[in-house]
Amino acid sequence: MIPLGWYLIFAAALFAVGLFTALTRKNAIGILIGVEMMLNAVIVNLLAFWHYWVQQAGVPQLDGLTFAAIVFVVAAAETSVGLALIISAYRRLHTAVANDMDLLKG
Repeated sequence: MIPLGWYLIFAAALFAVGLFTALTRKNAIGILIGVEMMLNAVIVNLLAFWHYWVQQAGVPQLDGLTFAAIVFVVAAAETSVGLALIISAYRRLHTAVANDMDLLKG
């Protein structure tokens, strides 16, 4: 059995890589990928704590799995809306660089 600490270290590393990706990329799709990596790190944490809690309590409950499924759905919706906005901005500006997308600036 894998200890809880290993899951937390993996999730922290995944979150750190996602944060680094989101902060250093100029391409809007790269930034979106970084945000998705951070959401996946949160899901790993949720499932790890749920698994640990079920083992300690001995009573299987679906609260953690339900919450993880909700996060999956929110991540999918965020990806689809973000990608639609990026495609729309690309069609209008012919660039995917986030600094060049200043449509809302006055």
